[in-house]
Amino acid sequence: MKKIFILLTLSLFLNSLFAQEETQKPEGSKPVRFTFGTTILIDNHTVATPYKGGLELEIHHRFSLIENYHNLYGIQGSANTRIGMNYGITDRLMIGAGTTKDYKLQDIQWKYLILQQTEDNKMPVSLSYYGNIVGDLRKDEEFGPIERYKDIHRVSYFSQLIIARKINEMFSVQVAPSVAYFNSVPQDIDSTAGYKNLNMGISVGGRANLFGSHSLLLEYDQLLTKQDIAVQPKPNLSLGWEINTATHTFQIFAANYNQIIGQRNLVFNTNDFKKGEFLIGFNITVRF
Repeated sequence: MKKIFILLTLSLFLNSLFAQEETQKPEGSKPVRFTFGTTILIDNHTVATPYKGGLELEIHHRFSLIENYHNLYGIQGSANTRIGMNYGITDRLMIGAGTTKDYKLQDIQWKYLILQQTEDNKMPVSLSYYGNIVGDLRKDEEFGPIERYKDIHRVSYFSQLIIARKINEMFSVQVAPSVAYFNSVPQDIDSTAGYKNLNMGISVGGRANLFGSHSLLLEYDQLLTKQDIAVQPKPNLSLGWEINTATHTFQIFAANYNQIIGQRNLVFNTNDFKKGEFLIGFNITVRF
């Protein structure tokens, strides 16, 4: 019942925003372009969407934790990957789908550019809504006692409002409050201790265009909901380098998380960057 209320509230909120979009856009103001180089910063989405009719191929790869030369500092360890496609229905509306190796996750995602920053600052920020629905296709017994299993236990949801500003030709920043909901979460069988189904979080990130098509990326995610477990999930930190062209974007980074889907990184990360628990990852975006 709680998740239905959340979805209905969110739908009403978005419908109101979409209806007001044209009246909120200042007349005669030129929109700011290229706040970010692509639709993803490192793991979080940016306010950007593909142009109408545009198609994007996304390849995400995460190596295992950096340990020592025996596994080539994570390169020869167990890796996680995602392959996805995004399509621009309009210049503001995107829909996409993807598949992720770990937990056999299948996702459908969407994003809508609600407000766009203008050069004259009559609209000082850009605002996008991003959401997804994810299905976990592991075996039934992974979701608790088999007699209580239902197909809906496989599903999780993620919603995020992304607020971004291009400060100048060099710097862009964004902040993104988020809501994640899991129909099924790990819990102790003999107690009520475990993870929460409904979780709130906040993400911040930035991009510094240093020279030409090369940029420095920074991202941080913090789970705000306290879990009923002894050791709380760790915040996410990543630092990366981006090379951007008209048709391709390549990002390589160091991060303390190995999941790719937003709600799983936010709620289930156990790697502590304060202890130096990092791994290497890269993203490739190809635009058609």
